[in-house]
Amino acid sequence: MSNDQHETVPDEERDALVTIANGAVITSAGNAGQRVVTTLLEVVLARGLGPTAYGVYAFAWRIAQLLVRFVTFGSVPALQRYLPAYDDDPARRSTVTGLAYATTLASGGVLAATVWLSAPRLNALTVEEPLFPATMRTFGVLVVLLGLVAISAGIFRAVRSARGEVVLNRLLRPVVRLVGGLTALSLGYSAAGVAGGIVASTGLLAAATLPLTRQITGVSSTLRGARTEARRFYNHAVPVAMSQLGKVFQSRLDVFLVGALLSAGAAGVYNAVLVLVAIAWIPLLSFNQLLPPVASELYADGRVELLDDIYTSATRLIVTTVAPVVAVLVAYGPVLLGAFGSTYTQGYEALVIYLGGVFVGSAVGATGWLLMMTDHQYARMALDWLLAALNVALTYVFVRRFGISGAALGTSLAIAVQNGIQVVLLREFEGLWPFDRTFLPPIAAGLVALTTMWAVRLLAPGGVAALVGPPLGVGVYLTALAVVGVDARDRLVVRTLVDAYRTKLAGVR
Repeated sequence: MSNDQHETVPDEERDALVTIANGAVITSAGNAGQRVVTTLLEVVLARGLGPTAYGVYAFAWRIAQLLVRFVTFGSVPALQRYLPAYDDDPARRSTVTGLAYATTLASGGVLAATVWLSAPRLNALTVEEPLFPATMRTFGVLVVLLGLVAISAGIFRAVRSARGEVVLNRLLRPVVRLVGGLTALSLGYSAAGVAGGIVASTGLLAAATLPLTRQITGVSSTLRGARTEARRFYNHAVPVAMSQLGKVFQSRLDVFLVGALLSAGAAGVYNAVLVLVAIAWIPLLSFNQLLPPVASELYADGRVELLDDIYTSATRLIVTTVAPVVAVLVAYGPVLLGAFGSTYTQGYEALVIYLGGVFVGSAVGATGWLLMMTDHQYARMALDWLLAALNVALTYVFVRRFGISGAALGTSLAIAVQNGIQVVLLREFEGLWPFDRTFLPPIAAGLVALTTMWAVRLLAPGGVAALVGPPLGVGVYLTALAVVGVDARDRLVVRTLVDAYRTKLAGVR
């Protein structure tokens, strides 16, 4: 690593970027493992349950995932905001954590009861399958359990333990779901039984997680002092929770409308599309792992210029890593969807449309988190609900007219508009703006890689193209990136991490 590079990047910025990037590396590995486990489960269930039963399971599972986004009632972002800020006050940390757990239990109880009562009516309005009510009710219990796990994972993240969050949230959680689901399937159960197996295994995880989190992080939970801390906690958590609810209508309404307006089979196809789309979100989620606590600390100290530099560098790194992922999925989407079964290849058009929204959402970086970490949570809440109302109308029309491709179109438009406005708000409120000409090289290299892989797919048989194309495309991407040039900060971060991991590996040997 040259002295010139050290001089061009201030030490404080370099340290923050390395922290964020190191968290991204760990999280990427965890997310990749999570995707492998999740995709394996979905493929096995799709083949083992059959199109209709799998469609019932997939529809109920997606609704449960929507509820999981809301069950903590804004507590996870509140932990990211206040645990770093209370680093020197263990008592206030414990109170914030206690409020997070208590809020999640209360919210989860309400949601589970609502699901239990509404499942038959929801079935009548949507898929009209006998298996659905029992499956949905079982997943209502799962929502509470996953909420508790999410709080524990949020504590690890807030104390900058990317490894702890990844092990708990990205690896153990999908693994226990895999074990529970496959065990129930092997015993001959259908959709409701598979849901029951997942609930049982997740319950064991939740029971073990709570004491382990306290022991490892040193952050305890109590409701002592809750009256004093509650106002500030809920001033942050409530608007965030309302934002998350609006976000459900804005970017996850597609799941409900596919089940309601189309069929259980279409819901299964769309679920396969979402499984692949989740892979493309990995770079953004990975870099967002430790960026919120870093941003919270910098903003609390008034170092907004440094935060702006870090925002730019982190966003460019996100674009650099997401470009080849999107290129591979676009080029070989039909082959990947075919792993679920021949029926699922009809979702390719929806996959491509959805990936457009993913790329736009990734290219603006952590806009939502930065609005929350800079105390503009109410602005985000208003924006979420404004666009949610628009998205309800547009997606309804698109699904009726274009089927599952319309669902993807509505969601992609919502993602693009939401993030576009958020990046403008960040510039107006705090002067944060990530874009400059250094974003052009990874975009150009991504287009070259996509063209190469597309050509391989056209010239070679399907199986051969799927094996040869992705590694060739990634190689072409890296070569093109080296030719057009890489920003000095990016090179510095990569070399620092490589040196650090090389030293760790040498120590292990």
